[in-house]
Amino acid sequence: MLAKNFLLTGRGSIPSSLIRGKYVICKVTGRHEAQVIEDGAVFQRDGVIVKIGPYPELAAKYRADETVGSSDHIVLPGFINSHHHLGLTPLQMGSPDHPLELWWASKLAKRDVDLYLDTLHSAFEMIESGITTVQHMHTRVNGPLKRIEEAANRVIKAYEDVGMRVSYSFGMRDQNRLVYESDEQFVKRLPPDIASDMAEMLRAQTIPLEDNFQLFESLHRQHNHKERVRIQLAPANLHWCTDRSLEMVRDYADRYHVPVHLHLLESMFQKEYAQRRSGTTAVRHIHDLGLLGPGLTLGHGVWVTEADIELIAGTGTRICHNASSNLRLRSGIAPLNYYLGCGVPVALGLDEAGINDDKDILQEMRLVLRLHRVPGMDDVVPTPAEVLRMATEHGAHTTAFGSHLGTLEPGKAADIVIMNWRHIAYPYLDADVPVVDAVVQRARTHGVETVLVAGEPILLDRRFTRVDKKQAQEELARSLRAPLAPHEERRRELSRRVFPYFRQFYADEGYLSKCEHEPYYKTSSRF
Repeated sequence: MLAKNFLLTGRGSIPSSLIRGKYVICKVTGRHEAQVIEDGAVFQRDGVIVKIGPYPELAAKYRADETVGSSDHIVLPGFINSHHHLGLTPLQMGSPDHPLELWWASKLAKRDVDLYLDTLHSAFEMIESGITTVQHMHTRVNGPLKRIEEAANRVIKAYEDVGMRVSYSFGMRDQNRLVYESDEQFVKRLPPDIASDMAEMLRAQTIPLEDNFQLFESLHRQHNHKERVRIQLAPANLHWCTDRSLEMVRDYADRYHVPVHLHLLESMFQKEYAQRRSGTTAVRHIHDLGLLGPGLTLGHGVWVTEADIELIAGTGTRICHNASSNLRLRSGIAPLNYYLGCGVPVALGLDEAGINDDKDILQEMRLVLRLHRVPGMDDVVPTPAEVLRMATEHGAHTTAFGSHLGTLEPGKAADIVIMNWRHIAYPYLDADVPVVDAVVQRARTHGVETVLVAGEPILLDRRFTRVDKKQAQEELARSLRAPLAPHEERRRELSRRVFPYFRQFYADEGYLSKCEHEPYYKTSSRF
C-alpha cells in the first residue's frame, strides 16, 4: 500500500498524562452556561479520563507520565463532525455549487481518486481544526459487493492510520439514483446515445438490496470491536430508498444496536417529492415506518413543518445541521432556532465542504452562530454555548460512540483539543467575556496546537505524529497530475450532456412551478 511511504512510527498512547490549561471547558450546562475550571487539568490513564479539577490539586495527587498543555492553553472536548462524505471537495474535482438536484448531475464527472489518500487529506484538515471523531457516510462506489467492501476498508484504514475516531456507514440507495423517479423511467427520457451510457453507469452502481446489509454485517464483524472504529447504518435519503429498504434498516439497527443517519428534506423539491410519494410529510412517513427516535439522526432537515419539528422533538430524534452545504447548494436555511426552542438535540456537520471549501469546524460554528440571528429582541437565537454543544456532546450522540464522547468527565474517552489561549485573547480580551463565547467566536485553526484521541497525541505542537502530511498530500497530488483516463473523459462528457435533462425533468414534472411558490421566509421568529 502507498501508505508505507509516509507512515510515521508515532508516539503511541501515553499510559497516563496530565492535560493542563488556563481554562478547562468540561461541558455545556445551559443556553449560556458551561462548566469551566480555571487553572485546571484533566488526568487520563489508558485513554480514559480519571479526574478533572484544579491543576495544583491533580499535579500533587497523580504521578503522570507526561504533562501536556500549560497555563497558557485552553482545554476542551474534541469536536465531532457528524456528517461527512469525502476528502477533496466537489469544487476541487470540477463540480461547482449548482442547486442540489443539478449538482448531482455535475458530480457524475468526478474523476477517480485514491480513497485512502483522499480520506487522509480530509482527516488532516479536520484534525487541524480540533475534530477528533467523524461520521463518514461513504457514497457511490461501483459494485460488485467485494469492490465496495475493499473501498470501505481503505477509508477506514486511513482514519486508523492517522488516529481519528470514525463512525463509518455506506450510503444505501435502491431506487431513483438520478432524479425523483425510477432510473428506468428517467433513462427513457434521454436521447438514445445518452441513454445507453447512462444505463451502463447505473448498472455499475446497482447492487442487490440485501448486499447492503451483507456489507454492514461484514464491516461490523471486522471493526466494531475496535476502540476507534464503529459501523452504523445510513440509508441515503427518502427518495433514494424504498419503504422496504427503510424497514430493513430499522430492523438491522434494532438487532445490532447501532444508530442510523438519514439525509432528509435537504431541498424544497424533496419536500414536494415526499408529499407526492406518501400523501404526507417525509417526517410523518418515516415515523409511520417506525424510524423516528433517539437512534435516528436526520441530516439537513431544512424543509420541515412546525408539526414535523414537534414530532421530531417528541420522539427524541436528532438533527444534524449542515449550514455551509445548505447555503452553497441553495437548499435553504434550517429552522435551527425552532429546533433548539423545542429541545431537539442538534449536531453539526461539514458535509462535503464548509463555507471556505474546507473541513474547518471552527469556521462552521461561527457561521451557525451568526446565520440564525433573526431580527428582533427576543432571546431565540443560538448562543455560543449551544453551538459548542452541537459540535461536541450532541454530535457524539449521532455516532455509534454515543455518550462515551463529547464532554470531559471521568469515565469518558480522553479525546481532547488543546488551543493556545493567546491566539484568542491577544492583544486584549475583556475579563467579562465568557470563555466559551471567546472560543466559539475567536478560535482559529492556527491556534489548535495539540489533539488527543484516547489520550494519544495525534497532533502535537501542530505536527501529525502518525502520518507525514506533506508526503501524503504530495502523493495525492502526484496521482491526480496524470491526464484523465479514457473512462474518466467519457464520464465527464456524459455529465455535460445529461445535465440539461436533469433540469428538464423538474420542469416537466411540475417541481419547478410548484416549488417556486413555496414560502421561504417563515413568519415565526423561531425560524
